[in-house]
Amino acid sequence: MENIVFKTVKVLENKDTILYPTDTVWGIGCDATNSEAVKKVYKLKKREESKSLIILVDSVIMLGKYLKSVPKEALEYLSNTTKPTTIIYSDPINLAQNTIAGDNTIAIRIVQNEFCQNLIREFGKPIVSTSANVSGKPTPKSFSEINDEITNGVEFIVDLDKEVSSKKSSTIVKIHNGNVTIIRE
Repeated sequence: MENIVFKTVKVLENKDTILYPTDTVWGIGCDATNSEAVKKVYKLKKREESKSLIILVDSVIMLGKYLKSVPKEALEYLSNTTKPTTIIYSDPINLAQNTIAGDNTIAIRIVQNEFCQNLIREFGKPIVSTSANVSGKPTPKSFSEINDEITNGVEFIVDLDKEVSSKKSSTIVKIHNGNVTIIRE
């Protein structure tokens, strides 16, 4: 796995896109701090930049580098769940502007997948994770369901877990002014 992590980091450092397995579904990813790379993801998905993307980090420590402050409610929620959980936070910092929603929020998940944790740790920055489909099309549950338009459109495909079928997407929770709202279970 170390070799595939190294190869993938080189692609990310080159501002290119990847197709990779996450702790939920297969994702299209790139450097979440580079607006040029993020533009490639939007173009590939045929998605408007006004629709924000999910960002993956490897730890609470990394999460803190991309938010003005990490709400205690988020830490409490995360400590009480074992499911992959994406939280929508206010006031992101140090990310590409085109990853941030119009209301100044960002969706971030502390990834649980070993490959993704190793990749992000080695890369040293968060990565984009958006489902491997063209906007409006069904989310593929396995690599074999990913449309050729996506597989041919990314610069690099991670050669791991191609036979694994996904359970489902992450839970999405919004935390705003101390209130926790479940958006998707």
